[in-house]
Amino acid sequence: MRNAEIIRKTAETDILLRLELDGTGKADVDSGVGFLDHMLTLFAKHGRFDLTLRCQGDTKVDDHHSVEDIGICLGQAFRTALGEKKGICRYGDITLPMDETLMLAAADISGRGGFYPDLRIPAGKVGTFDTELGAEFWLAFARESGITLHLRQLAGDNSHHILEATFKAVGHALRKAVTVDWAFAQEVPSTKGTLS
Repeated sequence: MRNAEIIRKTAETDILLRLELDGTGKADVDSGVGFLDHMLTLFAKHGRFDLTLRCQGDTKVDDHHSVEDIGICLGQAFRTALGEKKGICRYGDITLPMDETLMLAAADISGRGGFYPDLRIPAGKVGTFDTELGAEFWLAFARESGITLHLRQLAGDNSHHILEATFKAVGHALRKAVTVDWAFAQEVPSTKGTLS
């Protein structure tokens, strides 16, 4: 079973996150940030990951700490659940349409976390959610997971659609990348012999 449980307690957040890579897309998410709940539910559904999340954060200050720390925990969960990374396809990508928005996501489970975005989100907020927190989430996720993640907005002018497309697209790209190629199930997909 490729799964992980992450607990993170700080002065700003108290988080419990469970992840099953080989799931069915079930999400039971209560982050304290409504828009993020919606995005993580989409991410799990399109990635076919089972995700459980509980977060109590200092949202009376703002949503930043909760969003960033959940990104940290989700990244740590991916790193843990992938273990030695034997047999994984390693790479995944998609060009995903979301109405007028077109989003490219590409992921490499390289062991060298990096986030390389090209996003143009016109509004500062979607509802009460600060749109700049989308990039903060993916940056924290990429660093902690050791995944190289590229996001390119090829089209789009609706801020909700742009953010939604990032979560759907990354879910799809990661589903491909974490899939085990059973012909190479005992091999780490790197000439170095390690992905770390």
